[in-house]
Amino acid sequence: MTPEYNRVLLKISGEGLAGSSKIGIDAEVIMTLAEDIAQVSKLGVEVCLVIGGGNFFRGAKNALAGMDRSVADQIGMMATVMNALAMRSVLQSIGVKATVYSGFSVPQACESYQFEKAIRSLENKEVVIFAGGTGCPYFTTDTGAALRAVEMHCDILMKATQVDGVYDADPRFNSAAKRYDEISYADVLNKHLNVMDMTAVAFAGENNLPVKVFALNEKNALLNAVCGKAKSTTIK
Repeated sequence: MTPEYNRVLLKISGEGLAGSSKIGIDAEVIMTLAEDIAQVSKLGVEVCLVIGGGNFFRGAKNALAGMDRSVADQIGMMATVMNALAMRSVLQSIGVKATVYSGFSVPQACESYQFEKAIRSLENKEVVIFAGGTGCPYFTTDTGAALRAVEMHCDILMKATQVDGVYDADPRFNSAAKRYDEISYADVLNKHLNVMDMTAVAFAGENNLPVKVFALNEKNALLNAVCGKAKSTTIK
């Protein structure tokens, strides 16, 4: 297996850690993901990671239910910190060095985000996990992932979803949906293809950050995607 990239940022949803229970963290799921990340790291690829918090709390959804959006988003940021700490612990349990940097300050739990420290951790071959989104309300973890990927000079943003790429319709509900092998940022925006937050897509386009969308539904999914072996769509 030969990697196509030197430095990547993997973005997964919080729900991706929950497994079939849809809430919390499934021990088998997080271990499988940690082992996949370990394999990629052993190939010499520098890995960053952003995990959403939807397995515990979704800020935008709860704001629509009547909660103040800023407060809801702060709770959501703390949910991402919980996921990041869990992932760090599991990675360390299998011998992978990992550090959590949070844009939402939680000094008792992890380091606050600093560009220079995060870069140094990557250069020291640590897996760097970014928590707390951008640290500001009204921005999704997709946007936070795009921001950190650009800041860290990543070669690509790896967006893990439930489907193996970007389609012209949701393939889970439309058997006639067609998958794109490659698509432009502009087409994703103009066609309203909801593969990730529109702000994140626009930001990636402005900074020439390619995005690879693939399915994180089997063992070695990240390894295969990094090595160009997975069915996927590249946004560029």
